[in-house]
Amino acid sequence: EVLLRMHSVGICGSDVHYWQHGRIGDFVVKDPMVLGHEASGTVVKAGSGVTHLKPGDRVAIEPGVPREMDEFCKTGRYNLSPTIFFCATPPDDGNLCRYYKHSASYCYKLPDNVTFEEGALIEPLSVGIHACKRAGVTLGSKVFVSGSGPIGLVNVLVAKMMGAAAVVITDLSASRLQKAKEVGADFTIQVKNETPQEVASKVESLLGCMPEITVECTGVQACIQAGIYATRSGGTLVLVGLGPEMVTVPIVNAAVREVDIRGIFRYCNT
Repeated sequence: EVLLRMHSVGICGSDVHYWQHGRIGDFVVKDPMVLGHEASGTVVKAGSGVTHLKPGDRVAIEPGVPREMDEFCKTGRYNLSPTIFFCATPPDDGNLCRYYKHSASYCYKLPDNVTFEEGALIEPLSVGIHACKRAGVTLGSKVFVSGSGPIGLVNVLVAKMMGAAAVVITDLSASRLQKAKEVGADFTIQVKNETPQEVASKVESLLGCMPEITVECTGVQACIQAGIYATRSGGTLVLVGLGPEMVTVPIVNAAVREVDIRGIFRYCNT
């Protein structure tokens, strides 16, 4: 383990949600809890077994650490381990504090040209990396990103870096879509009150084809529906945004067109 002096900690939508509602799904806040899981800091002290870090090193923190080597860890999908410790997911304390102790294997040395703020933002970026990996984004992919919040934006960044030929993104907010254009989105659609089918056909006309990959970052029922309608037959829809537990979707449409629907839980190996 290493002891860190914390420097930059982002505020995630989940932090705000725990603060305001006291729960997310099955994760319920029962005791006082420190928030924060998008973080960077400086090593103050390193445990005797730590070889890759020393005091003074600037690091980004991966907040999810499995407590035991179970089948999920053995297959490289440690994010799915039921034993995982995850900062600011009850009952585990987060790192929005002055000093923080963490497993050294889940701390990554920052290059000199990466700031502490950028270091903290590697955590939300990782959500995009994991989503695009699960989606199979590759050279020439046509991608539809639904929702232009921070997670929509990191998916645009990652999809382009993974070689996507064209990315179209939707949102209600014009200013968010403007930011998406700045970070590399090829096309934007400001959704007003179109039906999911209408959104899907707008996506198709802008791309010149239906996208092989859709990354849904809102969790809104109508957006998930649009995601299914928009995705090319044989393509992949990745659900990143989480909304209500039960959602009505055109599942037969997805089934008969062999659209693969994949979920993601945080990230691993990013």
